[in-house]
Amino acid sequence: MLFSDTYKTIDSKANGLFKDRGSKFIALAIPVTTQEEIKNRLEELRKEYHDARHHCYAWVLSPDRQARRVNDDGEPSGTAGKPILGQINSRELTNILVVVIRYFGGTLLGVSGLINAYRSAAADALDKASIIERHLIERWIVTFPYSAMNDVMKVMKDDSCNQSAHHYSGNDVTLEISFRSSLSEHVKGRLGKISGLTMKWVATV
Repeated sequence: MLFSDTYKTIDSKANGLFKDRGSKFIALAIPVTTQEEIKNRLEELRKEYHDARHHCYAWVLSPDRQARRVNDDGEPSGTAGKPILGQINSRELTNILVVVIRYFGGTLLGVSGLINAYRSAAADALDKASIIERHLIERWIVTFPYSAMNDVMKVMKDDSCNQSAHHYSGNDVTLEISFRSSLSEHVKGRLGKISGLTMKWVATV
């Protein structure tokens, strides 16, 4: 493989809990794929836990983990979002939102107490989550003469490509195929040698 096309995320929502001197910290780890989805999840949680004092969170998106954000939601700067993000980073997760909802118990916890509380709540949720590995997949449309069918099928079998749709038009065949991104140059190179074949990129997911 030319590069790593594997990333880690969680397969379903997980909950965590931490308590300290009357304050209750409810953590929710949620798999997400877009910023729009994150926005919707946050709105839903603010409505569901409308009586909570704080809704602090961190999220990471994309296989390279470059898109990320933290929010302290009124807590002292750096005491909530960063500790939550630290737990996400320590597990090398992406496509994930972790929200920690605080019900204030009447006693101030101080900076170190808050950092520990938000870190511990996030860790509890992530420890209970099912972490899975996924691969970055490329989808392409390939069109070729029917006479080249055997050659195309050999490439697909050799390199474990998947077919999700096909269409016949006269003597031409159109397939939608998918394969791991790490195999992209190799697969495209082999298909490109087939006479009359054209390729069109559809998506990388």
